[in-house]
Amino acid sequence: MTRTTLIALATLGSASLLLGAYGFQHIGGLLPCKMCLWQRWPHAAAIAIGLVLMIGGPRPLIWAGALAAAATSLIGFYHAGVEWRWWPGPSSCTGSGLDLGAMGGSDLLSMDAPTGLVLCDEVVWSLMGLSMAGWNGVISLGLAMIWMLAARRT
Repeated sequence: MTRTTLIALATLGSASLLLGAYGFQHIGGLLPCKMCLWQRWPHAAAIAIGLVLMIGGPRPLIWAGALAAAATSLIGFYHAGVEWRWWPGPSSCTGSGLDLGAMGGSDLLSMDAPTGLVLCDEVVWSLMGLSMAGWNGVISLGLAMIWMLAARRT
């Protein structure tokens, strides 16, 4: 495969993952948590980098595409680890931040609580034992390898 083909493949891969995430959100009704949103930004960057490269951008920019794919892969693996309770996640979006025992009856019945909060340590969808975050980690690692292969092509 040529360098341009590899760049196009990696760019389409990130675009597919990003479109899939939006599809799960807007068609499937699965709201993203904070960490899910973090995983989208590097894909957007990889798409932009790929488009710039396909119209003649500087070759060293390929490494930025690899870095973007690797970054979203790492975030995905970190998020999957939080879901599996292997390590703690951010207290702002995990179940560990709420102490029901310290709340009074009026607090528990209050209608002023935030709505639409999606916890980062809860799996809302999985396939073959991997959550969306886990699949993003695996597939994005493959995309990072494609970017690196493109960088090595002459």
